[in-house]
Amino acid sequence: MSYIFQQARLLNPFEHIDITGTIKVGGDGVIEAVVYGNEPLASTPEDRVIDLRGKIVTPGLFDMHCHFREPGQEYKETLESGTNAAAEGGFTGVALMPNTKPVIDTPLGVAYVRHHAAMLPVDIEVIGALTVESKGKHLAPFGKFSSYGVTAVSDDGSSVQNSQIMRLAFEYASNFDLLIIQHCEEQSLTLGGIMNEGLFSTKLGLKGIPDVSEAITLSRDLLLMHYLEEHKLHDPLLRPRYHVAHISTKASLDLVRKAKQDGLQVTCEVTPHHFTLCDEELFLAEQKGNYIMKPPLSSRENREALLEGVADGTIDAIATDHAPHALHEKECPPDQAFFGIIGLETSVGLTITELVNKKIITMNRAIELLSVNPRGIMRLKPILFAPGEMANFSIIDPDFQWSVTSSSLKSKSSNTPFLNRSLKGKATGIFHKGKYIESAEL
Repeated sequence: MSYIFQQARLLNPFEHIDITGTIKVGGDGVIEAVVYGNEPLASTPEDRVIDLRGKIVTPGLFDMHCHFREPGQEYKETLESGTNAAAEGGFTGVALMPNTKPVIDTPLGVAYVRHHAAMLPVDIEVIGALTVESKGKHLAPFGKFSSYGVTAVSDDGSSVQNSQIMRLAFEYASNFDLLIIQHCEEQSLTLGGIMNEGLFSTKLGLKGIPDVSEAITLSRDLLLMHYLEEHKLHDPLLRPRYHVAHISTKASLDLVRKAKQDGLQVTCEVTPHHFTLCDEELFLAEQKGNYIMKPPLSSRENREALLEGVADGTIDAIATDHAPHALHEKECPPDQAFFGIIGLETSVGLTITELVNKKIITMNRAIELLSVNPRGIMRLKPILFAPGEMANFSIIDPDFQWSVTSSSLKSKSSNTPFLNRSLKGKATGIFHKGKYIESAEL
């Protein structure tokens, strides 16, 4: 059986395509034809014709920052439940952080995830640990990771505090073109902190996390990159690549802007919760656990700076930092709540509602941030709308109005501050690995 995705808005920023058209996909998942224009494509009784008027077909969305908790904490999320949430959110690929139990700091952990993910509907890229057990003392085996197809390393959840280890990481990773993803946090400043340090932490009587802690670690890392570049202490053809996870402050954005102007290979991502919420929402919330994450929700001024960074191109990707936790780990006093929220199923809706519909960015730019750029940063093959290519795309209804409910979530956890929030715009399906999966909400 072939699939005919009829009369959609075909939007692929990588190919500079934005036009009404139809895509026919064979039963083997290979694109057979792409026809531009409003005329329907001829079909046979054996074809499945899907009318997509008013909807958008995009390259498969990719989330480069997720936590699926397997192995070790399957009560929060499994590879299967995580990919179900990803598919429901419109993602055909995700990259998983290594802070599982045990930490994925050897190729054995990479092989475990790949083996158990092989038959799942969404591609899974594994990010290896930057240091052994993510303790920041000894580098993980980057060379072995690279031989297993790993393209990025990170100690997400904690940052490397030792500057010599970080220098060695830059030099070692550049030999294999591995991307270093840094969770920027000067931990001596954040120890015991619950939320952004400021007026609202003071009113609540909660220990604050000063937002400068992010920029201090980021500044240290960029200075190391400059030093290695200027002194040519490594092969000049092997340049380190560095990515700032979940950037959250104006000071950090200014550092990234300057680093890009200086020619450093630096990219950064923002989460939907950081460009949508600020610490005032945590202050006002009756149940505060779902508003607690790292980096914390910051000030309104920092949120406005993030919106500016999304609009002017400083921010390269939108990533969810999907971090599932069980009910008892969130419905508790704020100083006992685990950090993190889920985000795969609300990412598209928040991006369209808060960014596209408010004219901060175009839909074309949104797809760059959600698909094209994160795939490029992770050194993944670009997705093309062309005959002979494997079909890998997401289907989005920009006008679909819906509300986030715990009963509709495919994730095993429901720790999100967006429960009962009304959104406009939703992924209604994906086509990947030869299969068409429709949203359960339809």
